[in-house]
Amino acid sequence: MVVDTQTVKRIASLAKLKIDDDKVEDVEGEFNKILDWIEQLNEVDTNHVEPLLSVNDENLRLREDKVSDGNQRDAVLANAPMSSYGYFVVPKVVE
Repeated sequence: MVVDTQTVKRIASLAKLKIDDDKVEDVEGEFNKILDWIEQLNEVDTNHVEPLLSVNDENLRLREDKVSDGNQRDAVLANAPMSSYGYFVVPKVVE
């Protein structure tokens, strides 16, 4: 596949890119280089290669999930400007 000037302008329009007229030929050459590289990748035989889920072979060690409330209510409320009955007190914003 070869990209021509009209195709470059169409792609630029679809991608909402502004390409100056003097740069269109440069972009056309870059697009064609990219497509040539993709054609080279298509020539690689990958029939006997299994897809990877990850590039890492090792599994990550997982920690045990434990539900806790943190027991830090007093420390958190110490940072609040106002608190009452173990809750934050905020100014009324709706009248």
